[in-house]
Amino acid sequence: MIKILKLADKNKIKIFERAVNYENNTKLRDTVTGIINSIKARGDDALIELELKFDKVNLENLEVTNDEIDEALNLVEPEFLEILKRAADNIRDFHARQVRNNFIVDKADGVILGQRVIPLEKVGIYIPGGTAAYPSSVLMNAIPAKLAGVKQIIMATPPQASASNSARLAGKINPNILAAAHVAGVDRIYKIGGAQAIAAMAFGTQSVVKVDKITGPGNMYVAEAKRQVFGHVAIDMIAGPSEILIIADENNNSKWLAADLLSQAEHDVNASAVLITNSENLAREVQQEIEAQLDKLERHEIARASIENNGKIILVDNLDKAVEIANEIAPEHLELCVDEPFNWLGKIKNAGSVFLGRYCPEALGDYYAGPNHTLPTSGTARFSSPLSVDDFVKKSQFIYYTQEAMSKAAQDVADFARKEGLTGHAASVLSRNTPQSLRDISPNRSDENSGDKIVAL
Repeated sequence: MIKILKLADKNKIKIFERAVNYENNTKLRDTVTGIINSIKARGDDALIELELKFDKVNLENLEVTNDEIDEALNLVEPEFLEILKRAADNIRDFHARQVRNNFIVDKADGVILGQRVIPLEKVGIYIPGGTAAYPSSVLMNAIPAKLAGVKQIIMATPPQASASNSARLAGKINPNILAAAHVAGVDRIYKIGGAQAIAAMAFGTQSVVKVDKITGPGNMYVAEAKRQVFGHVAIDMIAGPSEILIIADENNNSKWLAADLLSQAEHDVNASAVLITNSENLAREVQQEIEAQLDKLERHEIARASIENNGKIILVDNLDKAVEIANEIAPEHLELCVDEPFNWLGKIKNAGSVFLGRYCPEALGDYYAGPNHTLPTSGTARFSSPLSVDDFVKKSQFIYYTQEAMSKAAQDVADFARKEGLTGHAASVLSRNTPQSLRDISPNRSDENSGDKIVAL
């Protein structure tokens, strides 16, 4: 049963504690390091062996063919394909507004400054396919990349094992995931999962394209692999367990709140579901509703473990205190189930995505509304942002000075450089100026026979 905690000093640790952190798991780290080294050394051969070991599939080819995509599209219900398209339209419309433009500033005094926004060449997205398959994550990762202008979007997702699926689907990708990839415009798809997929995209193999950045969610092995390859490639984030925090006043339907909490609890046994309210009656009602709804879920064992290990209801005196706690927790998803939610939005400083009002469950954002569902977890919303078009571009600056403009700035730059002890920087600027201006570049070095004190360049 979910715990009810009253805000008090003795409960402060319990209120702010989070699920297990994998960073200090030595066995996990060593296992992933071994997988990465194997991929770097042996490429495709290692991938095929690891897929047989971990995903129980003996692959003849690593890349999904056009025929396999066509087959998947025929297997997907037409109604679901239309839902995918409508969701993609919403996601595309929202993210299109994030696209940045180049800019140039002509200061009219011989100085021109600017910034270029350059798409990444190749991006890899990882899509889970184990205990749950997420076509929504395909849309959320691929569509912003496509809008950013990424030239090649690579997708890796594990094939379905023959032990748990029909012979027809064994060794193939979940058809719904392939349909989402088709709708989103993914260029190449590989049947590989886990840490080996991250390593393959980071370093490349005979078949798998080496990418510049890897995005997308995954289990602890995927998260650890992303941590280890960071620096060889860019990554979006190290995603922790899913989180939801709901701030609710007394004017709420307890059934709805319980359902919203369970919507995240069913993700993972380490997921976190938290309700903060100023109504003890509501807290008790939600506690009972969670119990009533739990066993009706298909993933009830996962949800129950999450609720019992990490779930909590926090009682506070007022909603201002609820907001204060929410900002300290910095949740991935925050629902404001209160009267006049827009009046409270400005007080929220730390949250990945905010859902306003009683008719905006977090699931809307997971699939359909348009804003991205790849969000900062584990309190990183204090300094991180949702996945966006910005994650798939890089920025390059440029500077142009005329000789006259450079001459006006030269002495300031040289003086600044000398303050940092970098006389070479000063020389670089002053060498383009008049010889007279070079005399004070390095007061400690001079030529007694020279009329000017000039550093030998």
